[in-house]
Amino acid sequence: MVLPDLSDPFYFLMAALVVFAVVIGRYFLIAGLFHLVFYIWFPKKWMKRKISQRDYKPGQFRKEAGWSTLTALIFAFSGACMLLLWQKGFTKIYLDIHQYPLWWLPVSLAIALLIHETYYYWLHRWMHHPGIYRIVHKVHHDSSITSPWTAFSFHPIEGFFQAIFLPALLLVLPMHIYVILAQLTIMTFSSVINHLDIEVYPKGFHRNIIGRWFIGATHHSLHHKQFRYNYGLYFTFWDKWKQTESPLYNKLFEEKTGENPPKTYPE
Repeated sequence: MVLPDLSDPFYFLMAALVVFAVVIGRYFLIAGLFHLVFYIWFPKKWMKRKISQRDYKPGQFRKEAGWSTLTALIFAFSGACMLLLWQKGFTKIYLDIHQYPLWWLPVSLAIALLIHETYYYWLHRWMHHPGIYRIVHKVHHDSSITSPWTAFSFHPIEGFFQAIFLPALLLVLPMHIYVILAQLTIMTFSSVINHLDIEVYPKGFHRNIIGRWFIGATHHSLHHKQFRYNYGLYFTFWDKWKQTESPLYNKLFEEKTGENPPKTYPE
């Protein structure tokens, strides 16, 4: 991969612009596709799996898209900095797939996801301290009923904390460029699914040996309603270990997937 010298401000800005186009394009493509499938094309099919029954606030999607665009700009500059660091030899990014054993590809992805989960869980809990919450995290929780567009709807300070994780990780963890792209793709799909407010996982998924460790729409929707539970990003293990998983989660998941009769939960 040949890039112009990104220490030149012009080329750095061009790189940031390219990264911004990729990030915002991916956001609108994936969030828009989920919105179309679940809310426009097949709403009746998924009505029983809708978690919140109230209507969205007027203008909510527009506000979420606006905050997400600002987040994409922050991610763009973070991505450009990561490219500059790679170009100057400071990161562990590698392009030759044989530079490390092939088994390192999935292992490095798993390590990155687990470290990201740990980083976000504790960052998320910190952002819920009252003084911090009002400044940093309230923008995201203004979407009390989440939507696909909520996925990247962050205050710029929160967006900054989100954006610095991967460049910092790549200073120490060797990752192939395709593995990095896989993590970014997982990050986007996971965030959109978790904010969909429609449970897409199958009946019994929350109890099986794999599904019980994954976060979905029911799990994260409860966080937006209850605030003090369900802080995880991809996985539930920190919430289970630190006893911050909502006591309503299993029953609500079973209700939405048709295992139990409907009950009323706080909106």
